[in-house]
Amino acid sequence: GMEMGNAFTELNDPRDQEARFLDMGKTFQAGDDDETPLDEDYLRAMRYGMPPNGGFGMGVDRLVMLLTDQDSIRDVLLYPHLRPESKSE
Repeated sequence: GMEMGNAFTELNDPRDQEARFLDMGKTFQAGDDDETPLDEDYLRAMRYGMPPNGGFGMGVDRLVMLLTDQDSIRDVLLYPHLRPESKSE
């Protein structure tokens, strides 16, 4: 089989999300640039009823691989940094 992309689901449990926000807040010290306030609007929307959702992400490299019938993603990478250097003798 060929991996075509990444499937994902979104967290839609408001209690779980709030606990994660609070947990994340503990890791930041007061005054940190990365500190983010608790997003009450988002939590309120989740409590109102956020349906289960998810998606599928496919990169251009995988699409080109499929369209050109290549067996390896290395054959379609624009910058194939994983290829061994060719040795000239």
